Amino acid sequence: MAKLEPLVDGIAFGEGPRWRGDRLFFSDIADHRVKSVSEAGDLAVELELGARRPSGLGWLPDGRLLVVSMRDRKLLRRETSGELTELADLSQWCGGDANDMVVDAAGRAYVGNIGFDLEDSPMQIQPTHIVCVEPDGRARPVAEKVMCPNGMVIAQDGRRLIAAESAGGCLTAFDLEPDGSLARRRVFAALPKGVAADGICIDAEDAVWVASPMSQEFLRVHEGGRVSERISCAPSHAIACMLGGAGRRTLFAITCGTTHIAEAERAQPRSGRIQLARVEVPGAGLP
Repeated sequence: MAKLEPLVDGIAFGEGPRWRGDRLFFSDIADHRVKSVSEAGDLAVELELGARRPSGLGWLPDGRLLVVSMRDRKLLRRETSGELTELADLSQWCGGDANDMVVDAAGRAYVGNIGFDLEDSPMQIQPTHIVCVEPDGRARPVAEKVMCPNGMVIAQDGRRLIAAESAGGCLTAFDLEPDGSLARRRVFAALPKGVAADGICIDAEDAVWVASPMSQEFLRVHEGGRVSERISCAPSHAIACMLGGAGRRTLFAITCGTTHIAEAERAQPRSGRIQLARVEVPGAGLP
């Protein structure tokens, strides 16, 4: 069974890990920055966002970076000049903060959102939308009544999108249509009791690695719900994961001592970490 090894500590609250080139890019939400780290552990700041909280990351075919801005519910684009511009306003389809996303090979961004206020006590869970943003900024909802769509992946055939429904207890699959629409919604996998999916990634066998904050573990889940591997990160919470490194056989696991971003913004010392585990089946698909 794979075990986690330390890579880097001192992260405020990591999210949206993406392997690109020879580095892992990720959003440090509570530090308001996009960062990257190599397999050797050298950390770099890639983008400063001021007071904004970044989340999902992706790239257009021309290499420009896309960043989800959570609280103002916008999709931002970093221009070749380095300037950060607004690509799309997602607020009319967001019941809560905008969150994770996946960008397809054509540059379409599929963005989820919380759907409700995470700070409410008790939380008032509400269904919401997945929004598709075209490379030119045109936006439209492509799925509705989704329960907190969080991490998303596109299978290696480019024809299926799988979304983690954090408040729905499942992974949900859609067919990707040529025009970017999502069709034939179905349950990819019901998750075990106590597992709530946050960030996800997919491997060459179409199994999905799931970060589960509440059960403090990373799970490898197959279509139909079979779990073939579980990696504990207790006492930390599993936030997100990505397959990268040489041959994409390294699972980069982002964890944090809290699940609350506001708490992570105040926390000293910072409890976020990136760890890694070697796996047998390489990553595939997107991101």
